[in-house]
Amino acid sequence: MKQLNKTTLITAFSTLVVGILMGWLIFGRTNTKANTEHDKVIAEDAETIWTCSMHPQIRQGEPGDCPICGMDLIPLESDPNEELDPMAVSMSPTAMQLAQVQTLNVGKGNVTKSIQLNGKVQADERLLHTQSSHVSGRIEELAVTFTGDFVSKGQIIARLYSPELVTAQEELLEAQKIATTQPALFKAAKEKLKKWKLTEKQIDQVLSTGQAIESFPILADVSGYVTEKMVNLGDYVRQGEPIYQIADLSKVWVLFDVYETDMGFINKGDEVKYTIQSIPGKTFSGKISYIDPVIDPKTRVAKARVERSNTDLQLKPEMFASGIVEAITSTKKQSLTVPKSAVMWTGTRSVVYVMQTSAQGVSFMMREITLGPELGDSYVIESGLEAGEEIAVHGTFSIDAAAQLAGKPSMMNPEGGVAMTGHNHGGANNSPMEKMPSTIKKTSLSTSAKKSIEPLFESYFSFKTALASDDFKKAKQSGLALKSALANVDMNLFKGDAHAVWMELSSSLKNSLQHIEHQENIASLRESFIHISNGMIAIAESFEPNSSPIYIQHCPMANSDKGADWLSRAKEIRNPYFGESMLTCGEVTKKIK
Repeated sequence: MKQLNKTTLITAFSTLVVGILMGWLIFGRTNTKANTEHDKVIAEDAETIWTCSMHPQIRQGEPGDCPICGMDLIPLESDPNEELDPMAVSMSPTAMQLAQVQTLNVGKGNVTKSIQLNGKVQADERLLHTQSSHVSGRIEELAVTFTGDFVSKGQIIARLYSPELVTAQEELLEAQKIATTQPALFKAAKEKLKKWKLTEKQIDQVLSTGQAIESFPILADVSGYVTEKMVNLGDYVRQGEPIYQIADLSKVWVLFDVYETDMGFINKGDEVKYTIQSIPGKTFSGKISYIDPVIDPKTRVAKARVERSNTDLQLKPEMFASGIVEAITSTKKQSLTVPKSAVMWTGTRSVVYVMQTSAQGVSFMMREITLGPELGDSYVIESGLEAGEEIAVHGTFSIDAAAQLAGKPSMMNPEGGVAMTGHNHGGANNSPMEKMPSTIKKTSLSTSAKKSIEPLFESYFSFKTALASDDFKKAKQSGLALKSALANVDMNLFKGDAHAVWMELSSSLKNSLQHIEHQENIASLRESFIHISNGMIAIAESFEPNSSPIYIQHCPMANSDKGADWLSRAKEIRNPYFGESMLTCGEVTKKIK
């Protein structure tokens, strides 16, 4: 009995131990695994960094809104361990999508450019005539008394009394009496009258009547319209003195202005399609027959001539004309071209971002290039790129901002270096001119966004007008108003690619305006206005916010003869850098529609 109980006890104890062991194997390991995974999730959540796709300098430990622009924060994706190039900036597909990065393969094509020309209708200089008096005398009668009247060749347009002509006719009558004995004298007397434009019929009339013509008729040498009357009744005129200007308008010239920057594209024989402002709905065309060999030193343009038949007199001198030339460079070879939106430049350097792909993902490398001629919405590339390479054409500001923050080579910091945060712009020695992005990224804006920057331009034009008027007090007030208007722009109204462009341009303009309240004289205001104008020009060309045209004007003598630009609502030059001392110094270099 005792032996049985002992055996039973051992068996029960063994069963208990086996049960405990099996339970631990089944449930204990599962709970441990669950706890381990839970701890891992907690650790991952604690390590997640949230950032803004438009402002990568933002770093937060939890999700939320960007404190700068209000956009939703996204998880920060760590850079791959290995990049295609250590100096390239990598971007995840999510970041590229949020920044609206678009790329394009560089290709070769014909270097053509649509050039808009402005000009006027003018009379053909070869058909302009001066009607002069062939003898000296007093004007007794004027048959044409106003300009614009049409005269026909041979028509009597005036009569004059000439004592010299009367004497010459009397000499002819005397020579007639001895014509049989002195034929040479008689012939010489007749030739003298012919040189004074008397016709054979008039000479025969004198000889047949035996009386001199005292009121001598002046006949029109050509047919045309009188464009200028140069004498009045009773005036005494000398031989050869002009009486009328007569123009034959059966053929006219259309003279177009060609700026220096377009001279390489405009050639003799190019076709111009043009319209006349006063003849709406009709398009004319013609070929350039002549280009001035000399550029006007004041307007900096050369004239391109288009000849046109005008027998119906539809075209009248001084009519305004607008033309388009689909021009091609004189080299007529295929060249590399890229969109303007792909190019970023600081005034001394032009750069693009070239896309590189590897097993680790996509990265972008800054590449310095040399720009050739401007082709409307694109540039010719002289060097720095090869056909087939893929570059960023949209979202370049976002890529550049990421490069700056990562300490990689960027537009403002070409050598790379310490990652940039806050207001560190790559060095304390950079001037506002160097910080000003000159890339023109034509970006559409909503109506509300355009309205928000209207006060910016109103204050700027007031600033410009005050400087041109040498009014320091008003100029400073306008400058402060411009600074206030910039601060009041709602950046949340700028969406997508426009947001990145606005952040870059507004930041540079803010730097140019930061010391405006400390300026103590108009000279220092004008120096600041150079950089302010560069910023406003970049904003105007990028967003085209005004419904009416804005003109970019340039003075080559401003900024210590380095030249400086400004914006104007009118074509008329009112120089803000010199004021009354050189008020009209400058030229229009571009029109922003």
